Amino acid sequence: MAIVETRKLTKVFKQGQAGAVNDVNLQTRESEFLVFLGPSGSGKTTLLRMIAGLETPTSGEVLIGGSVVNHLPPRERRIAMVFQSYALYPHLTVYQNIVFPLKAQKIKKELHKQKVDWAASLLGIGRLLDRKPRELSGGERQRVALARAIVREPSVFLLDEPLSNLDAKLRASAREELEQFQKRVGTTTIYVTHDQVEAMAMGDRVVVLNQGTVRQIGTPQEVYDEPADTFVATFLGSPPMNLLDSDDLIIGFRPERFLPSSLVARSGSTDEIASKMRTEHLLLADVGKRVPLRFRVEYLEYLGAERILYGALEGGRFSGKSVVSRIPSGVPGKYEANSVHDFLVPESELKFFDRTSEKRVEAKAIQWQ
Repeated sequence: MAIVETRKLTKVFKQGQAGAVNDVNLQTRESEFLVFLGPSGSGKTTLLRMIAGLETPTSGEVLIGGSVVNHLPPRERRIAMVFQSYALYPHLTVYQNIVFPLKAQKIKKELHKQKVDWAASLLGIGRLLDRKPRELSGGERQRVALARAIVREPSVFLLDEPLSNLDAKLRASAREELEQFQKRVGTTTIYVTHDQVEAMAMGDRVVVLNQGTVRQIGTPQEVYDEPADTFVATFLGSPPMNLLDSDDLIIGFRPERFLPSSLVARSGSTDEIASKMRTEHLLLADVGKRVPLRFRVEYLEYLGAERILYGALEGGRFSGKSVVSRIPSGVPGKYEANSVHDFLVPESELKFFDRTSEKRVEAKAIQWQ
């Protein structure tokens, strides 16, 4: 296994234009599953391709296992990459596809079957070795692509949105399989995605990128609960964090923390609320100040286990500001278009951002009315 590090890594495709990747410094941990997360055009794939050796950095260094590898071609970096397109050879069997990199590396022929059988057994595709790619499902093709990558026993896996071609149900199961596989093999893995569910579910840590710049690096809980700036606050979460302007500050709170005051009054002890609510609502049982806000519902979405309420605040300095609440479907009350309700948000859950820099700042007293 190896640690991957970048030092001031930059990529500019055309002189005079903004860099696709700007001065990125990061370091993986041993056997870590690190996720690059960001919207389209954020530079995550370009960054991955520079680590792989498929793009030449404009400046900066890439280190694998403590050694600078800028001058090394991809095949000498001891990495394996799986792309969004699995790029299997259609005229070859599964066995022939998996063994192909061993032949390219001139591994002894007598070791081929042993290595292919090992990779196939890890991914549960031993029964598919005689089939052609056209005879496989999307999930099976994804496993073949992974087997072809791991058969070389690389120091680092680089995965560029390998699940994006799968349907939602298969994607969820493949995500779990991939995560469990990485834990078994223990190879340092860097995974690129624009899907925050994948990032939060799979990553040991998440690197959030935007416009070629790293905005935050942390565990899924850290980047969600303690966003470094307003971009991270609004990119992570569905619906995203509510942001309200207040003089020189922007005040943020998550939709699942913004709940009806009647729900808080009824909730009683932590034990009682835990038996009826999802874990994300347990904060309502905490002792502490709560900020009252009156909320007019404009429309809602029913999602089975929960409802998403969209509307605006009424009264006070934030009147007319658009906000979103996410509440369990079992909460009684007529939350329908044009209904007005008293809502509360725990003061401890408020996040404050500097309006100019959009960076997180320490909490300070706010006059709400």
